Amino acid sequence: MDRFGIPVSVKHVPELDPSFCPMLKFNRAFLSDARKPISLAVERDRGQVAVCRTRIHGTPEMAAADRYYIDRLLKTLLWMKGGFRVYVAGDEECYRYLADTYSPNGARAFDADFMAGVYERPFEVVRCDQVPEEHSVSQAIGRHLEGCRIGFDAGGSDRKVSAVIDGQPVFSEEVVWFPKTNADPQYHYDGIVSALKSAAEKMPRVDAVGISSAGVYINDRTMVASLFLKVSQADFDARVKDIYIRAVRDTFGDIPFSVCNDGDVSALAGAMSLEDNNVLGIAMGTSEAVGYVDEKGNITGWLNELAFLPVDVNPAAMADEWSGDIGCGVKYFSQDAVIKLAPRAGIALDESLSPAEKLKVVQKRMEEGGEAAAAVYRSIGVYLGHTLAFYHDLYGCRHVLLLGRVMSGKGGDLILSTARQVLSDEYPELEGKVLPALPDEKFRRVGQSVAAASLPALR
Repeated sequence: MDRFGIPVSVKHVPELDPSFCPMLKFNRAFLSDARKPISLAVERDRGQVAVCRTRIHGTPEMAAADRYYIDRLLKTLLWMKGGFRVYVAGDEECYRYLADTYSPNGARAFDADFMAGVYERPFEVVRCDQVPEEHSVSQAIGRHLEGCRIGFDAGGSDRKVSAVIDGQPVFSEEVVWFPKTNADPQYHYDGIVSALKSAAEKMPRVDAVGISSAGVYINDRTMVASLFLKVSQADFDARVKDIYIRAVRDTFGDIPFSVCNDGDVSALAGAMSLEDNNVLGIAMGTSEAVGYVDEKGNITGWLNELAFLPVDVNPAAMADEWSGDIGCGVKYFSQDAVIKLAPRAGIALDESLSPAEKLKVVQKRMEEGGEAAAAVYRSIGVYLGHTLAFYHDLYGCRHVLLLGRVMSGKGGDLILSTARQVLSDEYPELEGKVLPALPDEKFRRVGQSVAAASLPALR
């Protein structure tokens, strides 16, 4: 296939999405004859800087390919590592293009505004002769098991809670809720408190609470989160930024607690279950939640919001409703992927059903041995195989733990086996270097909330 004048060779394409073009394959083909050096750096909190030194073609004939490549590269850096200031060195035209694209009126205005909200700093693109040096700080996380603990996991379709005593879960509960469609933050607050009380009833006391939640959290405060998509900005600032802090203190008083991005908790759960580090955790549920535990067993402080990271070079790829961009992970590694592919396989989904209920329809067809449902899961498996190679290129991760309701049952098994086949056939150089795996069925569904319980240290 050809993308922006770059020929891309792909052996495995999803049977229900034959125009899918893997980002890593495109990048490798693009770089094969690119010669002009260019450097990008992204600055985030505490003076941390992520640097990428790469190449473009720098010719009029390849201008469209250069613009596409550098835009996707910057977007990847931003959603993987985060930042409020971008430095560009090496090409004036690329600098002007990125400055315009990531301006308030540009195509990536959503991305710039999101980063400005996360770091509470204006977003800017700066021209320089030399980018700053790389600087990053990691920190230890979780693995505290002593005492009576509550772990709460807030997803977009369900909320899970576990009561854990000295590392052993004694109670787990999963409740369907609809946070993304409710504008009143009292709905969210009541759901959180209800879950906490449900777990507390199963233990003699509560020593600590750990919370895993979709979104970006700094000092236990909600900076940005799709769970509160319908909440007004005024209500978000007044009643959501400290919603977890209030819920814990109102319910239990002054006890240790910690709020962490659900992707990082996925990675922590993987590291704890594998008893190893260098783990990428991917939770495929309402969205794609990703976290990373490095080779030292620490979290990196990166955003790891790979739901917004581009994985498909197809110019006709489906757009994400929130960001407005196309080809991003959320439409490939969440229940959205199943819902997108099911009609292409001939599975009609009642539009009156919620996304979680639509997923259950396809899951039921898969459990019954339906070939149409199998085509859906095989297609997601092809997406995953190509994208795991891309993620390894970004993170250097060895273990990949696949969690979330999309990975449950026979469908999850088929996704995994297909992904392994794609990795073996298309990326043989990664043999033994990327090890995707599933936890057991019980851990798939409640392991996140149990890992969350280990987040806070006791005083």
